[in-house]
Amino acid sequence: MKQDSGGWSPYIAGGLSGVVGILSVWIAGKYFGASTSFVRTAGLIEQVFGADRVAQMDYFIKVVPRIDWQWMFVVGIFLGAMISAVTSGSFKLQAVPDMWARRFGAGSVVPRALTAFVGGVVAMFGARMADG
Repeated sequence: MKQDSGGWSPYIAGGLSGVVGILSVWIAGKYFGASTSFVRTAGLIEQVFGADRVAQMDYFIKVVPRIDWQWMFVVGIFLGAMISAVTSGSFKLQAVPDMWARRFGAGSVVPRALTAFVGGVVAMFGARMADG
């Protein structure tokens, strides 16, 4: 499989991700994850819209809606991905990725969005079931 020119080597990126994971446990004593941050964000948004009930929900008693290190980690993932894409020259804003367009056509924005949404729901459901 041909790598796009200007992109990062997957071996270097994977290795650096592993180093960050090891340092996270070694320095902070915490494993990094992302799915809890999305749940906390949902709780924060519910609180903005006057849901006093959030503090009474069993789940939000266990997982308090707040901005913590893990939430900031998720923000850092987004910012780091943007910085790496821009600096590598591989950033491209598009509604339908090239591989999808070759397979299903460039005009298939709605099916692509639905597929991405359903895939995200399945992945998030699995991550929450695994408590991560």
